[in-house]
Amino acid sequence: MNEQNEQPSDDILADPLANPADEIAALTAERDEYRDKFMRALADAENSRKRAEKDRRDAEQYGGSRLARDLLPVHDALTRALDAAGEEQRAAAALIEGVELTLRELSNVFAKHGIAVITPKPGDKFDPLEHEAMFEAAVPGTVQGEIIQVMDNGFRLHDRLLRPAKVGVSSTPAS
Repeated sequence: MNEQNEQPSDDILADPLANPADEIAALTAERDEYRDKFMRALADAENSRKRAEKDRRDAEQYGGSRLARDLLPVHDALTRALDAAGEEQRAAAALIEGVELTLRELSNVFAKHGIAVITPKPGDKFDPLEHEAMFEAAVPGTVQGEIIQVMDNGFRLHDRLLRPAKVGVSSTPAS
């Protein structure tokens, strides 16, 4: 037999980790460190996936908000045209029927794409999340914070406000 094979090498004697328990502890620590890094990377990847999915859903649902905002004045103009036409004009003109059909079609497109009209009525309570106060006036027979006039309807795209309803609000102090 070879004498060299029976003698421990100088490398093993010089290595302070030659003790198997120390070596196992060092390997376990290294394994735990890599496991921690792996778990963090996995969590990071999952968070990125969820964020990308949310961004995709938001883009799908709210991507047309600029177009929707640009169409709101069209809705307003058609509504004002119908409001300005008296009963006499409505009976005589086919133009009014065309405007009504156009407004109805626009409203159907809005509904199909999740755009809801916010239609406050005089007497409703002012809600700063849905209404924009254009003026305040002390009107007898009203309560402070009550809507007294509606200038323009508001619009909501799903759960986001596109445009608040423009209203006049009572400033009559409570009795």
